[in-house]
Amino acid sequence: MGREGIKNYYRTKIEEAELTINEKTQNLRRLEAQRNALNAKVRLLREELQLLQEPGSYVGEVVKLMGKKKVLVKVHPEGKYVVDIAPDIDINQITPTCRVALRNDSYTLHKILPNKVDPLVSLMMVEKVPDSTYEMVGGLDKQIKEIKEVIELPVKHPELFESLGIAQPKGVLLYGPPGTGKTLLARAVAHHTDCKFIRVSGSELVQKYIGEGSRMVRELFVMARYKSFIFRKIFNF
Repeated sequence: MGREGIKNYYRTKIEEAELTINEKTQNLRRLEAQRNALNAKVRLLREELQLLQEPGSYVGEVVKLMGKKKVLVKVHPEGKYVVDIAPDIDINQITPTCRVALRNDSYTLHKILPNKVDPLVSLMMVEKVPDSTYEMVGGLDKQIKEIKEVIELPVKHPELFESLGIAQPKGVLLYGPPGTGKTLLARAVAHHTDCKFIRVSGSELVQKYIGEGSRMVRELFVMARYKSFIFRKIFNF
């Protein structure tokens, strides 16, 4: 075998070794990804197991803060209690009407729960911004001008109110007989301010059991606060 043949032989062996290394490297990366996924599942299962082993908690609703370490909580149906706040809880995240978990032995507030909203209430919100515009509303030039000043201006230019030291308006009430453009105007405002739109009929809040309708109204406003600024329109009461 000549010198050239030896070079070709070793070149072939090197190429085969490089291919083997690449294949092993890919296999190693795949196994590492599988290991990471399994470790994540193990951590999740351990957390779930820890939660299952923990004693149950009472669910309450915050009424108001009582200083920096205590809070007044309403627990149904027991009543209202002044409870301690666990050291690992950020007191700035505790606000009135928020749901919290209380330990069943000491009633210590140890967790802030997400706000619970009835699925029927969630369906009232139109996720897509309406495509209605002011040009589609006829004969309401005065009302359009007023609603621009009260709703659209604070949303788009809040700095104007801050510079003047004026509190921003909280909302408006549209009233009138059916077919006068209330809904269309509300949709147009939501479109021009790029806000979400909630459309509620009074009949949807009429429930079989006493208190269910008022609960849905409360949850409706909870959802509205959670979504930051939402144009709300309630009609046909």
